[in-house]
Amino acid sequence: MLKDNLKALRKQKGLSQEELSIKLNVVRQTISKWESGLSVPDAEMLITISTIFETPVSEILGENIKEKEKNDLQVISEKLEVINEQLSMKRKQKRKLMINTLIIADVFLILLFILFIILNSPYQSWDYNDAEWTVIGTIWHSFEWIFFRFAPIIVITITIILGIIFVKRNK
Repeated sequence: MLKDNLKALRKQKGLSQEELSIKLNVVRQTISKWESGLSVPDAEMLITISTIFETPVSEILGENIKEKEKNDLQVISEKLEVINEQLSMKRKQKRKLMINTLIIADVFLILLFILFIILNSPYQSWDYNDAEWTVIGTIWHSFEWIFFRFAPIIVITITIILGIIFVKRNK
């Protein structure tokens, strides 16, 4: 894939990310993003990279083509489009996972909140003459006390984050 080929060619030429970035007139972070697959260079930049590495663009993109393509720019743009689409799909999957995780956390906290209300602090009627029940009751009370103070804040925060995500998605 493109990211692996860029890294291999750079190392093969004995260049650091910094040195390559200077030759391409970009910042080092751009090279890092290309090599980690977070973004891809545009068609013009790929041609410049192929010149620096003395390698055909098709090889940088991961193909070993024996026949010369008639329209190199068209082929490059199609391959970049596919790579950009793959990156977009990965971002969408990560975003969907984050949203689902936040929704599950929100629902879990609300259900736990309801459970505590239904249980109505059962530790208050326990016999605390036994040391084990004293420890369990103290832990339960401490957890309940902390939960009722922080859970609403966490639920509201998660809900606000989800709201912001959905508003941005609908724009």
